[in-house]
Amino acid sequence: MSNNVSDDLLRRILTETRVIALVGASPKPDRPSHGVMRYLQRHGYRVIPVNPGLEGQTLNGERVYARVTDIPEAKSGQIDMVDIFRNSSNALEPAREAISVGARTVWMQLDVINETAAAEARAAGLNVVMDHCPAIEIPRLAIPPRK
Repeated sequence: MSNNVSDDLLRRILTETRVIALVGASPKPDRPSHGVMRYLQRHGYRVIPVNPGLEGQTLNGERVYARVTDIPEAKSGQIDMVDIFRNSSNALEPAREAISVGARTVWMQLDVINETAAAEARAAGLNVVMDHCPAIEIPRLAIPPRK
């Protein structure tokens, strides 16, 4: 598996990232994607939720989009990271969307490992993180809140 990533790369990604598209966002407070979205927002990131079943609704103060490519900021290349909260088998399409909108990073959450998605994203020049959670890595690496 190619999910090994250095602390230096994680630190750089989490320091340089400003806008995150979170694929698989949930309105249910007990779901990990909901908690991670709120944590990232409190840490100063702009997090745009992606969930086709909630399209047009508002989640944690942000409009929900069906696909990464539907986000207005994506059309102008302003999505830095696509954070994927989907089953490993469903991670390829969001990774391809990340490539198509010019994101810098594809981040697959804990237990999300898709080697095809990782290989395609790397081939397109994106950073790839698999089987990690930014809400765990930020405090572990002592990354200060965004201003």
